[in-house]
Amino acid sequence: MARCELTLPEIGVTLDQDEEWIWVSENGSEKRRIRLHNYGAIYDIPGLYEKLFCNALKSRSWEVIPSMLAYALNKSNGTDTLRVLDFGAGNGMVGEAISTQTDCDLMVGIDILSEAKKATERDRPGVYDNYYVLDMSQLDSATRKELQDYDFNCLVTVAALGFGDIPTDAFVEAFNLVRNHGWIGFNIKDLFLTDRDDTGFAKLLRRMLNDDILESHFEQKYRHRFSIDGRELYYNAVVGKKKRNIEFADFNLES
Repeated sequence: MARCELTLPEIGVTLDQDEEWIWVSENGSEKRRIRLHNYGAIYDIPGLYEKLFCNALKSRSWEVIPSMLAYALNKSNGTDTLRVLDFGAGNGMVGEAISTQTDCDLMVGIDILSEAKKATERDRPGVYDNYYVLDMSQLDSATRKELQDYDFNCLVTVAALGFGDIPTDAFVEAFNLVRNHGWIGFNIKDLFLTDRDDTGFAKLLRRMLNDDILESHFEQKYRHRFSIDGRELYYNAVVGKKKRNIEFADFNLES
């Protein structure tokens, strides 16, 4: 395995989360600069994602959401055997955590990056029954039908909403793949739940909770990770049960 060294830069200004970057050197080669949101480049280097996000920046979301989901299942005294859609599955850390903490009959991953699937197959083979490389905002009818046939009763989306990685319409597509009364678990940066949000997620979540679409069981604000310059970055996590589909025809996120 290649030897990888990372260096956190000393930056004199505060960067937005999607502007952060690091220096990376492989096997003693010259350092190169990689943006933290350039996940494809990070997944391509074995162990870099864990070394960066888990070890250096103390990321917690990959374990917080699965733990909240497992707690909600136990609290509800449910006997659900989960058929999970891990949307924005990345390198499989979340899927692996869910499969070890809950009774899973099926685990399907979806990510827009082929590098994510390759990293999962390299580092966590066997976690998923199937793993799709898909843009859910450009879903064709045949693929939608194939996904519907899995009869998902659980959707998890971890650390992938709000920065353009997963747009609102793609999240709606994934949400609608889950049967009614199925479990939903996701997190989102606190910024995207305020009036300053211009991505549509604040309005989407408000309507989901207020319009009898999602029944929230647990909500929690927590430290997602540290920034490159040492600031605490907070996310909101939600675990609940789906009541009904979101209808595209009458769900105008622009209004």
